[in-house]
Amino acid sequence: MREAMRQLLKVALPPRCPGCGTVTVADHHFCAPCWGSLRFVGPPWCAGCNVPFDYARGEEARCAACIVDAPRHRGVRAAVAYGDVARTLALKLKYAGRTAYADTAARQMIRLMPADADLLLPVPLHRWRLWRRGYNQAGLLAAALSRMSTVPADHRILERFRATPMLRGLSARERRAALRGVFRVAPRGADRMRGRNVVLVDDVHTSGATANAATQALLAAGAASVTILCWARVLDEGDAD
Repeated sequence: MREAMRQLLKVALPPRCPGCGTVTVADHHFCAPCWGSLRFVGPPWCAGCNVPFDYARGEEARCAACIVDAPRHRGVRAAVAYGDVARTLALKLKYAGRTAYADTAARQMIRLMPADADLLLPVPLHRWRLWRRGYNQAGLLAAALSRMSTVPADHRILERFRATPMLRGLSARERRAALRGVFRVAPRGADRMRGRNVVLVDDVHTSGATANAATQALLAAGAASVTILCWARVLDEGDAD
């Protein structure tokens, strides 16, 4: 009976591509055109921030930005570059209640999990925004990654204790100003996090202001290191929205 119901649901509600809605063979699968349009990110990349290079420059090569001002985190590991399909999935996950897409994204993110990761922490929402939305998309991603690995996730260690304006449309400088001092580590969380290699999980990495502000709070509280792991990364500032 259970199998019959499952087959009936597959007919009534067939799996669909997260990018365009076309019927696919299984859940969490993209159709061929959407899959082909995704740009997967990986080495060769900058040793400081993981921005991809067009060709291999050596394991310790750094981009110009990192030579001038290296980030305090250990890099931004993004599954894909931000583009039309990556944007569609992120928006559906974030605003349309398509929470199952957290697993879709995590399936591509898991390959970039640092080998020495000790703890997964999602970028938190302020409590009022969390109340309005009903869930934190970064928290869903962290939970999915934890299920797919042996790395535990904690949703209460890092807090966003001050509300911030919507960052969309702000310049990099305005984003940094808006996020200055908004993150803190919960008192009970410092002991659990101290000396551990933290992976900070988010959906989209844009200017880096959020990651940098959160990294500063985590390192100040005793984290040994912080690596950013996200679904998509904006590589062309013109794509940011």
